[in-house]
Amino acid sequence: MKIVLASGSPRRQELLRRIGITDFDVRVPDTEETYPPGSRPREVVEHISRVKSDAAAALCTPEELIITADTMVFLDDARLGKPADEADALRMLMSLQGRRHMVCTGVTVRRGGQVLTESESTDVYFRPATQDELLHYIQTGEPMDKAGAYGVQGKGALLVERLDGDFFNVMGLPLLRLSRMLAQFGVRLL
Repeated sequence: MKIVLASGSPRRQELLRRIGITDFDVRVPDTEETYPPGSRPREVVEHISRVKSDAAAALCTPEELIITADTMVFLDDARLGKPADEADALRMLMSLQGRRHMVCTGVTVRRGGQVLTESESTDVYFRPATQDELLHYIQTGEPMDKAGAYGVQGKGALLVERLDGDFFNVMGLPLLRLSRMLAQFGVRLL
């Protein structure tokens, strides 16, 4: 069975390879990341993941297994997207420092008419940081294409005191949850 990752994220591609899925196509659907107002964090990422899956289905055959995901950072239920510029990145990082926030990922697996959507949530605790440290981090360029303005797999790890939950979820793909979902489609990874 052919697997399609409907995401241009290099991190998601790397994570699939880490768990032994090496033969997959990447097809990125054109979608808008909108969601119903008043949605809770898990509802938001699940909704967007399903929308991406619906759009990806038009790019695939019914026999292909499609994986879509959407990851967002939430601070007190307010969404922190990708920073617009360095000032926005600093604003986000200042709001996160010394606090707990939540990273949610919605995942949808689809093959033909069978569609399964679930989500994973991880609490991330940032250490207190100085504005000077955050400015140096921003100057690396790493925060500019990441929700919440940091990447836990890079230098952003130096801001993380601890996390409760799936580390890979914070990178953009909850691997344990995904493996359990894939098993329901007959894909066994162990």
